[in-house]
Amino acid sequence: MPFCQKCGHEIMDGETVCPSCGAPVGGQAPLKATPAPQVGLTTIELVAFVFMIIGTIAMAFAIIPLVWCIPMTIHAKKAMDDHQKIGVGFKVCTLLFVSLIGGILLLVRDESACN
Repeated sequence: MPFCQKCGHEIMDGETVCPSCGAPVGGQAPLKATPAPQVGLTTIELVAFVFMIIGTIAMAFAIIPLVWCIPMTIHAKKAMDDHQKIGVGFKVCTLLFVSLIGGILLLVRDESACN
């Protein structure tokens, strides 16, 4: 059995990287883990969030609607940040009670990459 040229640890046949120090065996480069790309909000998500904020501010004249506008806006933002799917019912309620444009944008949001 060969030994690692860097640390001297015994290397099993067929291994390309030393299990002890990670040095390449036989001239091969060690495998590097590539971090997953950080993906932010898409343009549609950002515009939907902005219109939800505007809708919430517009509803401020009547105190009662703020009871559902603020929590719905916060929930939508958290779901978009975590790349989670948002239910159709929630999207329709957003359309009706928070912001017409924000709700429409949430309905056309591409959720194929969401968890």
